[in-house]
Amino acid sequence: MSARPRLGVVLAAVVALASAVVPSAVAHAAPKVPRTAVLDGARLQQTKERLDRGDPQLKRTLEDLTARADNWLNQGPWTVVDKPKPAPGGDVHDYLSQAPYWWPSQPKTADNPWGCPYVQRDGQRNPEVDTGTDRQDVEKVFDSSYDLSLAWYYTGKKQYAEKAASVLRTWFLAPDTRMNPNLNHGQFIPCKYDGRAIGIIDFSQSYTSVLDAIAILETGAPGWSKSDRTAMLAWNTDFRDWLANSAFGKEEGAAKNNHGTFYDMQLAALAYATGDKDLARRTVLDARALRIDPQIAADGSQPQELARTRSWHYSTFDLVAYTRLAAIGRHVGVNLWSYEGPDGQSLFKAVDYLLPAATGAEPWAHPELEFHRFAASDVVHAAADAGDRAAKAAVPKLETPPGGDLWALRPAAEQLDSIAG
Repeated sequence: MSARPRLGVVLAAVVALASAVVPSAVAHAAPKVPRTAVLDGARLQQTKERLDRGDPQLKRTLEDLTARADNWLNQGPWTVVDKPKPAPGGDVHDYLSQAPYWWPSQPKTADNPWGCPYVQRDGQRNPEVDTGTDRQDVEKVFDSSYDLSLAWYYTGKKQYAEKAASVLRTWFLAPDTRMNPNLNHGQFIPCKYDGRAIGIIDFSQSYTSVLDAIAILETGAPGWSKSDRTAMLAWNTDFRDWLANSAFGKEEGAAKNNHGTFYDMQLAALAYATGDKDLARRTVLDARALRIDPQIAADGSQPQELARTRSWHYSTFDLVAYTRLAAIGRHVGVNLWSYEGPDGQSLFKAVDYLLPAATGAEPWAHPELEFHRFAASDVVHAAADAGDRAAKAAVPKLETPPGGDLWALRPAAEQLDSIAG
């Protein structure tokens, strides 16, 4: 045999060996790092690479995520303009929701069709709020765009990205169906208020999921165009400015309980997502003295939330905002987890206060109309990831939320026992 044929055989063998040793390099392009506001984009990239290598535990978790995403494929898109009656101002593009804990006190008659005056029943949800307003539809927009964008990022299946893009375009961008970037008519009370500052929480509790969904789609998702990106940035900038400068925004920012925490979290996320890192950083820094010091006690309890009829829900709920705010802080050089107030208050202590009930070791000793142990699962995960040893030890003892524990794929706390208000 001549030298040339032998050389060809050797080269062929080398190529075959290389392909066998590094198949993933050939089969999968390196995933891009999304510029997410709450989620850690680099961590998402690493998780995607582990999935591509066939990590069996992540594959099982991905099945839970794609089941949620598949459920959205045949729903929506939703629009703010299809409610039976427009918001009190008359503009069908204005968002409208009704106060969830306010109830009619009189029989409904022709002269008093609402049954006014309305009275408050804290923690008891009036079923009226789920009809005739935009509240349930916007929650579907938030949840579906988040689930679908994550499912696309991890699987590469274009139907997930295209559906997420359709949901976002319909609600926020298309001229005939878009929402105006304000919350002037959130949580109105019939015969009393056309809208309230407190209604801002309709968005602040979940809108950061939309910001992260957009960032994920912007890594190259099919169906999300450059013009979509430009228009969504403009919408978010207008919404950020309304939140920062409107009378309702300023009133909500002055709230002393979870409403104030969620306001800060939403403002910081919007500032970061729209390029105003200075505002994002200031908001996270100010939350130390403005939120943690007065809202968290030395023992880690949250007195304003313990005073509620749903004290377990609101204690975990407030920590969803805190842990997401801490995640935003990571992007702008602020470690909110390491902060300790003058009496030793800290986010770690606030999470640790929940651990006995979260693990089932002790009953929750405060008022709660509907206790769900799994409500604390995400905030415990967040504290564990941030270095809390007690929380890390508690993770194996947590109750799995309905639909599975998705923390490994979307490590940002969600409100797992969803109620409104």
